[in-house]
Amino acid sequence: MRRIGKHISIAGGLVRALERAHDLGCTSLQIFSRNPRGWATSPLTDEDAEAFREARVALDLDPVVIHVNYLVNLAAPDPFIRERSIAAFRDELGRAERLGADYLVVHPGSARGAGVAAGISACVDGIRVAARGLRLDRSAVLIENTAGQGDCIGRAFEQIGEIIARCESDVPIGMCLDTAHTFAAGYPIHTEGGFRKTMRGLDSAVGHEKVRAIHFNDSKAPFASNVDRHWHIGLGEIGEAALRRLARFRRLAHAAILLETPQDDVHTETWNLNRLRAVAGLPERPEVGSSSA
Repeated sequence: MRRIGKHISIAGGLVRALERAHDLGCTSLQIFSRNPRGWATSPLTDEDAEAFREARVALDLDPVVIHVNYLVNLAAPDPFIRERSIAAFRDELGRAERLGADYLVVHPGSARGAGVAAGISACVDGIRVAARGLRLDRSAVLIENTAGQGDCIGRAFEQIGEIIARCESDVPIGMCLDTAHTFAAGYPIHTEGGFRKTMRGLDSAVGHEKVRAIHFNDSKAPFASNVDRHWHIGLGEIGEAALRRLARFRRLAHAAILLETPQDDVHTETWNLNRLRAVAGLPERPEVGSSSA
């Protein structure tokens, strides 16, 4: 059966995030392993890591995905930001491996005026330097495609493919495909013909088999806007029919589907998960805490 889930808050602890995902009926999940908006972090104890590994097995959550801290910019030309980013990314790699996470998702970063080629080279070098000397037996890096806002690299599948190709001899690596970013970057997944063309381009530039996770979001921003605005499933500019095509695309059936949608009183976690279940052809579930009678 298709593995689905969402990004889960780590408020209350890492194990509590696994329990929350299970309560929501998820079979996979994504988390932050540390503060996503700060450089400082608390150490990960051996006891916490072991408890996390045991709980994910007991709750049958697979894969477990960690998203890297938002401050990390491996493409940064500024030496100070670059040094801090590489150090933080190395810490994230170590935490992912100790927690037994399957994937560590990272944005390729912003070149900040240095140009795409320089940004890609800096990103590749940053990944290699951060991973140097680490034994990565459990975790693989996934490069997430971007909406292309500002000087961010990774808007084109070819850029993601180049980063993967230049790193794969040193680091286990693949891709995380984000639907809202793909649409905002100018890939016409909202039409049937555009979807087929986009999937052919993805296979040519990266390879369907290297896409290991999908961030599944509708888009509040219009097509080709280069603006990153995730929205509720079926209520945005991509639309339910297009998202259904992707959720049922057989050549990406191996990839876990993970929501990064907002939520409010009406469009709850369960509401968006049930929209995902509907487009993926899976049975819906009642709200957490509600009666199924």
